[in-house]
Amino acid sequence: MKHIGIDFGAKKAGTTAICFNDNNKLEVIISEKNQDADKFISSFIDSYNPSHVFIDAPLSLPAAFYGRGDNFFYRECDVITKAMSPMFLGGLTARAISLKNQFKDIMFIETYPKILANFVDICEYKKNRVIFVNKIETKFDIKVGELENWHQIDSVLAFCSGLRFIEGEQEVYGNEEEGLIIV
Repeated sequence: MKHIGIDFGAKKAGTTAICFNDNNKLEVIISEKNQDADKFISSFIDSYNPSHVFIDAPLSLPAAFYGRGDNFFYRECDVITKAMSPMFLGGLTARAISLKNQFKDIMFIETYPKILANFVDICEYKKNRVIFVNKIETKFDIKVGELENWHQIDSVLAFCSGLRFIEGEQEVYGNEEEGLIIV
């Protein structure tokens, strides 16, 4: 399985990061400020041709929008993981769903790096990049090198959710009818 991990950011903020395997070495690329992040991702997917995309962004709406239930703000997976509401994220959610629909032959899987950080060391998450990256490398037996920001680290965590998925070690939150977060 050839997969990538994406930390999905605001469209032109320069915070969207993609982690991928390049000849058994993890690489991370990040969009540039004022660059269209959606085009950045689409272009990369077209050239890299992954079978799976693990993305830190909502890929569905609450079931109430489809006449099932009465919670218009949160999906079950959001409640369980304490994730932000897809509705609060609004445009980001719409962009992620649109991206998923653009690539129908590729499996898009929603992930949540903060949850995977619990398995690595939540005490260092968003506090000390160097120590946390070292712990990721040890935990997953990978080499990523120096990462400049937490967006890049979150893309690595999304990629590592893919590694757990491949090994059948993933945690699944939510229900399939409404949307799942897989870590």
